[in-house]
Amino acid sequence: MKALISTLLTGAVLATAVLTGCHTIDDNRIPVAPVNIVFYSVADWDIYGVAGATSYRRFIRDERVPSNFPYTATTFTGYGGILLVSDVMGNPQAFDLSCPVEVKQTVRVAIDPETMLAKCPRCGSTYDVFSLLGSPVSGMAADRGYGLRHYHVSPSGSAYMVVSF
Repeated sequence: MKALISTLLTGAVLATAVLTGCHTIDDNRIPVAPVNIVFYSVADWDIYGVAGATSYRRFIRDERVPSNFPYTATTFTGYGGILLVSDVMGNPQAFDLSCPVEVKQTVRVAIDPETMLAKCPRCGSTYDVFSLLGSPVSGMAADRGYGLRHYHVSPSGSAYMVVSF
């Protein structure tokens, strides 16, 4: 099963590369803002993290989303919040929730449960966060080559932490 998913993912990436030619994705339109979300134990990851392909969770410190997450003084959730996902291979990935077309903290993408794409409620642009690292799929973002800002997810002992560079 993993071999099939890997083959499909490789094919999708190659097809995207061929179709977009020399075009590059601009994923730096969202202003740089600190990101630091630490899961201090496996238990924290099991409660608040993402477990398994295509699972996702939103983190917005100012709005206390999720409401029961143990936010601290050193927790930061980027410009518009963090979209933590588990990609098709089960690897955790993190993106800023702000739409790079709108560039506003309160205009945030959300996962459309029918298409499993991140979609902007204002401009309608969609992004593939599960297999193409936040690349635009449709709308003004695809026309202009604007991708979601990607953040680093790294192991932290037995769990993970999400950080910006």
